Amino acid sequence: MNQPTTAHGGPDPDQDVVALLMAQHGQIRNLFDEVEATSGEARRDAFGRLVRMLAVHETAEEEVVHPLAKRTAEGGENIVAERLEEERQAKEALASLEEMDPEDEKFLPALLRLRMDVEQHARAEERYEFAQLRRNTEPSQLATLAKSVKAAEATAPTHPRPGVESGAKNAALGPFAAIKDRVKDAMRGSGSRSSSG
Repeated sequence: MNQPTTAHGGPDPDQDVVALLMAQHGQIRNLFDEVEATSGEARRDAFGRLVRMLAVHETAEEEVVHPLAKRTAEGGENIVAERLEEERQAKEALASLEEMDPEDEKFLPALLRLRMDVEQHARAEERYEFAQLRRNTEPSQLATLAKSVKAAEATAPTHPRPGVESGAKNAALGPFAAIKDRVKDAMRGSGSRSSSG
């Protein structure tokens, strides 16, 4: 079946969950670039946006994509178990970075380690989950999944929650964590981090 495409000829992220998630992987790489290239308040702001993007993105994958991949991908159980472990480790590293001042001399080396892990994780998702998802899923279902991911992101926590990597745990804890996070973000002002932390 034909996939809806953009003016550039690629699948439309509004109509294709794989295109949506891969576009977000690109946005995450760009945010890492921005954090690395800035300093002071600009770095704090960029890091705050990176934290939010990673937290929201991973929660949506855990709620929507991983359960489907577990059921439908060849070797899905093992593929998803590996991705969830990578996500738990990344959340721990991200939570640790949130405790640091972005101007601390240890911040950038720790950020670069996280970036390498996140990019390796994204490549594994794209290769082992997303490729099978595209092959094994009808275009109409890919569009429905894109809507489901956006809905999950709208109510996802905006800060990492290590140990909460399953759809069930996200569904149980996510709404409460999301409210707490969004109030915290609002108090900090437009999602940027205060220097106190």
